[in-house]
Amino acid sequence: MTRPLRIQFPGAFYHITCRGNAKKSIFLDNGDRAKFLNLLVETLEIYDVRIFAYILMSNHFHLLIQTKRANLSEFMRRFNISYTGWFNYRHHRCGHLYQGRYNAILVDVDNYLLEVSRYMHLNYFRKTSIKDKNIHKVWSFILTYQWSSLPGYVNRKSAFDFIDYDMILAMVGGRRYYKNFVIDGINHDLPNPFEDMKHGFILGSEDFISKARNELIENESVCEQPSYQSLMSRIADPDTIIDCVAKAMNVDKGKIVGRWGNSVARGIASELLYRFSSVKQHEIGELLGGVSYSAISQLRRRLKRKMLKDIKVKEYFKQAETKVRNNLSIVKI
Repeated sequence: MTRPLRIQFPGAFYHITCRGNAKKSIFLDNGDRAKFLNLLVETLEIYDVRIFAYILMSNHFHLLIQTKRANLSEFMRRFNISYTGWFNYRHHRCGHLYQGRYNAILVDVDNYLLEVSRYMHLNYFRKTSIKDKNIHKVWSFILTYQWSSLPGYVNRKSAFDFIDYDMILAMVGGRRYYKNFVIDGINHDLPNPFEDMKHGFILGSEDFISKARNELIENESVCEQPSYQSLMSRIADPDTIIDCVAKAMNVDKGKIVGRWGNSVARGIASELLYRFSSVKQHEIGELLGGVSYSAISQLRRRLKRKMLKDIKVKEYFKQAETKVRNNLSIVKI
């Protein structure tokens, strides 16, 4: 099996997940969770890594971190070995604790750090079967879960010294506003930000992806990886993408490029242009009738919500995406 491609550079931000082998629990009690956090703090200090958020679930964990010294691999190797060794010793077992290597997604700070933190903090809520629609009860329930960095984001008294809260809180204006931001996520059932992930390991704008490309070291072992080839070559002409959407939905092209055209077709076009072309989001707005950057963001968000509820819209998207993939040009950037 091909090893996941890692892009490491000083100051990189990552969303890290690691799951138990065969989906088994990696925490059997709160003693395990407490030791996990102690080892995490110790390893953060050794490798000079900042952490912004975390949540521990029964069979996996999430971390949102920044590596100041381009040392993600060393950091995660030491941390996972430390916890696995301790867990095995304590529970009289041997062998692998985790299912393969950890998953690391490179995160664009400006466009996704805030969204990723909210998605992580609501993980406990999504894994439960809460039926109560009273938002206050739901919120109180979420805050009862102590193995998450969320309480420190809404109450200074619950904050831990090892968590860096300031950057994310500054993005919304403080703890009160972050609370409202998370509650808004519950109320509106917002889409998963990782649906925007590109090439299997990057969450960011086209500008960010271009910078990530420049960080890759050209060598045979890296260049042969499918994820590397994907990152360097998935390019389609914008006009071709729009044509593919028009054919998939059997609509006139004018319904896509016109400012007041078919909203579903325009949403699909904006999403596929974002994923498969080299144009930036404000340029997508120009292609689709001269609308703003924020209007394109809204089109893409609305499309994702519609695909969750409407099978037909989801099928249109798949058909258009297949046509676009069949028209990709192999371009080394």
